[in-house]
Amino acid sequence: MSFEGQVNISGLSILLVEPSNVQLKVITNHLAAEGVLNIETTGSGTAAIEALTQYEPDLVISSMYLPDMTATELVEQIKQSEKLKHIPFMLVSSETRFVALDPIRQAGVVAILPKPFSHDDLKRALRNTIEFIDPEEITFKHYEIELVRVLVVDDSLMARKHIVRVLNNMGITQITEAKDGKQGIEIFSQTDDAFDLIVTDYNMPEMDGRELIEYIRTEMKNPFIPILMVTSEENETRLSNIQQAGVSGICDKPFEPQTVKEMLFRVLDD
Repeated sequence: MSFEGQVNISGLSILLVEPSNVQLKVITNHLAAEGVLNIETTGSGTAAIEALTQYEPDLVISSMYLPDMTATELVEQIKQSEKLKHIPFMLVSSETRFVALDPIRQAGVVAILPKPFSHDDLKRALRNTIEFIDPEEITFKHYEIELVRVLVVDDSLMARKHIVRVLNNMGITQITEAKDGKQGIEIFSQTDDAFDLIVTDYNMPEMDGRELIEYIRTEMKNPFIPILMVTSEENETRLSNIQQAGVSGICDKPFEPQTVKEMLFRVLDD
């Protein structure tokens, strides 16, 4: 099944925030290879915000460490602006530490690319951007998309907004939000047939995602409701514990539209 929209990668307009002239040239060349020529460049977060007030691109691509702020601080400023919060954000960084990357994952970026990145990685990230700009509703065999009811559980407001936006773009609009596992259980317990799907984060206060899944599967004796875990967790032991708890599928953060679509088809239609 094809998920291609009407917007082409070559038609994207991009604001590239990169203080290194060498990296600027490398990324620009990769973009040009995909036919992307409408690229504005700047070397700092302040200059990027100024540029965004004058010109709204389809995508912001930024390095992690800028002269005046981090990419996390930049994306948070963008997400806090009613005018700019819809603009997709992509990070390109050699940073690998969980403590540095997790906040920007939680902010709802479309992709995080390593330095150096492969051209295929960039192409996939650009396709994810297209899914945001020109979303295509999906069609299930066994569900009417507008009737699918989803409970989203995440302690990060920005992460919830990002997940809700991805689901909205697919045509799923009946979404209830919970700020942690405990509240998620309270909502789900009121009537466990009110939802067709649960999408939950892993690391949360009060009750984490694994505990939420175990409670639903064991205490509530509900083995049927599909549960997707959205997490930036990289520890193999913890991921194995999540699998054993009864999760239906695990999605990485960033919450990629194409991956989510494929997983939704698997857990809802299969």
